[in-house]
Amino acid sequence: MLITRLAIACFTAVFGNAFSKWFLNTKAGAWFQKKLDSVLEFLQKRYDIEIAKKEVKWRRDYPLLAKRIDNLEAKIEGYEQWAKKLDE
Repeated sequence: MLITRLAIACFTAVFGNAFSKWFLNTKAGAWFQKKLDSVLEFLQKRYDIEIAKKEVKWRRDYPLLAKRIDNLEAKIEGYEQWAKKLDE
């Protein structure tokens, strides 16, 4: 019985993953993803859900990528300040 349940779980996981990858590449999948994003954004604003906790965990899990993003953001800030000085 345990082996049967394990086999079913493996089969559904593989099938579900393949289906989701295929579905997100279709027009309906793209539409669904946009709708889901808008609903989640609405809920985030309505209930004041903090994303900062997730960002801290992400930074802890991917420190090198976070450092590269920080460097790129610093370059963009520097460019914006430089552009303001040119405009003056």
